[in-house]
Amino acid sequence: MRVAANFHSGKTEHDENFPVASFLIAPRLRRPILSFYRFARAADDVADHASLGEGEKLALLDALEDTLLGKSDAAADALPLREVLAETGLKPTHPLDLLTAFRADVSKHRYADWAELMEYCRYSAMPVGRFVLDLHGEARSVWTYADPLCAALQIINHMQDCGGDYRALDRVYLPLDILEAHGIGVNVLASPRASPALRSCLRSIAGRTAQLLSEASKLPLAVEDTRLGLETGIVVRLAQRLIALLMIRDPLSERVHLTRAGAALQAAQGAAATLAARLAQPWTSSWAVK
Repeated sequence: MRVAANFHSGKTEHDENFPVASFLIAPRLRRPILSFYRFARAADDVADHASLGEGEKLALLDALEDTLLGKSDAAADALPLREVLAETGLKPTHPLDLLTAFRADVSKHRYADWAELMEYCRYSAMPVGRFVLDLHGEARSVWTYADPLCAALQIINHMQDCGGDYRALDRVYLPLDILEAHGIGVNVLASPRASPALRSCLRSIAGRTAQLLSEASKLPLAVEDTRLGLETGIVVRLAQRLIALLMIRDPLSERVHLTRAGAALQAAQGAAATLAARLAQPWTSSWAVK
């Protein structure tokens, strides 16, 4: 079965909030990163498909796993990543973790509290950063900063899409206890415009996400690879700007995304600030540009 041919949304790496294997990444590593992204995109599109039944979705996700592990060649979207894993010697742990999250998406539509949402992000988002770090040969200790960044990016996406996810999939990632603390239920997400209570709830979630970014902001200086440091510096800067927008905009009635020009400006500022900070470190000169 070719997942891409039948079930893809058409979304690519160019449609994401954040750069995916941009020109800053070493050329030899861009294809491996894109193969991981496209595997994840195929699985995400299956889990989010409006007309597939639960059994069909799980079967397609199983086909992606079997192809990744070499048990089958049925899912073409997994073949490039399987080749990358063979070439690099990396284990399939991170893409398999992603599939755990996508399987959860098929049947789990509510998250009780922040801890449960973080556990979801452990499988839905953190494996992405961990794969990129492993591909670059970075120390596992750097996961400490990559994990909160990836979780923050995931939650930003959840907040941007909260209305559409509820209306199209009856899926709500906003923690139920935070909604309840603001005196509202998930049904408010069906409204064309956010109520004051929902706006307050979203600001609360955005505030918690900003705390994740506070820890994640250490990542650009923690990685050894200069190119990766600049890339992650840009990602952190873009995430901070989006959180600022989510504090003041209504995702039910407004577009909470950066314009192309706005994103370019934030990226330039993020890269410049990261480069300056890295150069200011007395031990920066020993870091590699791999």
